[in-house]
Amino acid sequence: MSVATSLSPARIDVSTARVADYAQLARPRIAVMVLITVTFGAMLASVDRVPLAILIHALLSTTMVTASASALNQYIERESDTLMRRTQNRPLPAGRLAPWEVLALGVALGAVGLAYQLLVLPSATAAVTAFTLLSYVFAYTPSKTRTTLNTLIGAVPGALPPVIGWTAVTGTIDRPALALFLVLFFWQVPHFLAIAWIYREEYARAGHQMLPVTDTDGRLTARQMVVYLLALIPVTLLAGQALGASWGYAAGAIALGLYFLRPALAFRREPSVATARRVLRVSIVYLPALLALLLGAKYLSI
Repeated sequence: MSVATSLSPARIDVSTARVADYAQLARPRIAVMVLITVTFGAMLASVDRVPLAILIHALLSTTMVTASASALNQYIERESDTLMRRTQNRPLPAGRLAPWEVLALGVALGAVGLAYQLLVLPSATAAVTAFTLLSYVFAYTPSKTRTTLNTLIGAVPGALPPVIGWTAVTGTIDRPALALFLVLFFWQVPHFLAIAWIYREEYARAGHQMLPVTDTDGRLTARQMVVYLLALIPVTLLAGQALGASWGYAAGAIALGLYFLRPALAFRREPSVATARRVLRVSIVYLPALLALLLGAKYLSI
């Protein structure tokens, strides 16, 4: 009895640590951002109020597929992750989980999540989700060590979550859904270029061909940031038009676009970790603010 009692806390600790490692495979912060954009897509697609059952099904199934993509990404990058300070404590490079179990978990979560969607949601939703998973794992992940265009490749699956939410409600991929995709696509480029500049030395050690790794003076990185942000402003106006927004939305979208552009111009004048962090911080504020503005345009006619 006393031996069992003395061993039970250790068993609990091991179990808790293992659950924490499995949770870390899903990269919760990224997963939460994905689920937020799925929710916004569903809300923007709804005529009056979002069907709660559909939203719950979309969120649960997308959670599984998102965790699958993250786990498979970490399985593929398990060796390069040991070379980066920001990733070397992940479960695989740290040796806390075996590669076979991460691979098995990733495949199982993806298969179950997609099957779930096929059973309860429109086929268009499962098709978009399957393309998101496959393009992230088999196009974006290997491209990181092969081409500086990997940011653009990764921006495609990264821009699809609101389309998943939209199709879950409507069952179709139409003009507003494509406009939402473009908003997320153009937003991601300066967002991830800022991250890549901040961690460019670590990416270089890991062999990742991020643009800031080869662009040592930052000029090309800054130019890409500014170009995509200048394109983002008319894209947000296109999204507003597709969703029937008024001039109030247009004014707000332009103001937000200029707000996002300002730190990018500062980075162009002085490429540094400090100015890149400003771009990153503003990008994190910008996206939910713009999506909230779109919701306001739809439900409050602003």
